[in-house]
Amino acid sequence: MREIGLDHLADIARGAAILGTGGGGDPYIGRLMARAALREHGPVELVPLAEVPDGAMVLPVAGMGAPTVMVEKLPSSAEMSNAVEALCGYLGRRPTHIACAEVGGVNSLIPVAAAARLGLPLIDADGMGRAFPELQMFIPALYGVRASPMALADDKGNRSVLDTVGNHWTERLARAATVEMGGSATTVLYAMDGAKARESMVPATLSLSAELGALVAARRGEAAAAVAERLGGRVLFTGKVLDVERRTQGGFARGTARLHGGAGELRLSFQNEHLLAELDGVPVATTPNLICVLDQQTGDPVTTEALRYGHRVTVLAAPCDPRWLTPEGLALAGPRYFGYDLDPVTL
Repeated sequence: MREIGLDHLADIARGAAILGTGGGGDPYIGRLMARAALREHGPVELVPLAEVPDGAMVLPVAGMGAPTVMVEKLPSSAEMSNAVEALCGYLGRRPTHIACAEVGGVNSLIPVAAAARLGLPLIDADGMGRAFPELQMFIPALYGVRASPMALADDKGNRSVLDTVGNHWTERLARAATVEMGGSATTVLYAMDGAKARESMVPATLSLSAELGALVAARRGEAAAAVAERLGGRVLFTGKVLDVERRTQGGFARGTARLHGGAGELRLSFQNEHLLAELDGVPVATTPNLICVLDQQTGDPVTTEALRYGHRVTVLAAPCDPRWLTPEGLALAGPRYFGYDLDPVTL
């Protein structure tokens, strides 16, 4: 896949929402934004990560905030260009490439819309290989890339640039600003050159998203097993959602879900993304590995904000990028970072 056109959006949205582990925002919203931009500006060139030149100026673009807010407060088309312009004005440089900060529902398609509107190529890669709730959880951070200077823009026209002493401070200050901006904002962060992007980003995740989306469309009721096989994972559970406890707090969608099936009771804990799966009280999958929820009949991914009572779903687990399982990666996104006193469950 060397370009993204209108015909690719449905598969990318579906597949990215699977890799987004329940987070990354509503894929339908991202699809609407990307479709509007592609209709106005035409297809977006998709560049393999290996072909990005050393001297490129790569800008990852993403939405920040609680997915529950984004369902009702849609990002405006001006947010993306405002955020890019704010950061470029601060850095004194223009971007040559747009990238995905994470592979997730809306956050795999906001960069498509941004690339179309800015007339720039999009890199077939992302910074996580999945979605995570906090912005310091970024594989390039393991290679010394700083989150700031970082720009935020909201639907009202407000723009802000943060230049912080460290990535955790960037998360704290940006999260507070995002809450004041109404619970969601568009961000541009982790600016890097092409050499660092090639070294640190996760390659071919947009192509993988399109492949997974097409696989679901073709297999439907059998999609979960096919997706698990393609990702080198396994099906954990099939059953019915009994209860969902969900709240929007501190710029995140936090909560738990209880599912009942023939294997017993599965409990999912999430902070935007699914972080822990426990079968009858025993952990069977943990962050940073992927925990994905698919509709049992259609195979479509179910995000944490869409999960509801009575939903019949299949839960699968898949391995993360191996760099997340290093001591440095686990310190950023392992179970203990999120307050779970346990080691990651290996797959």
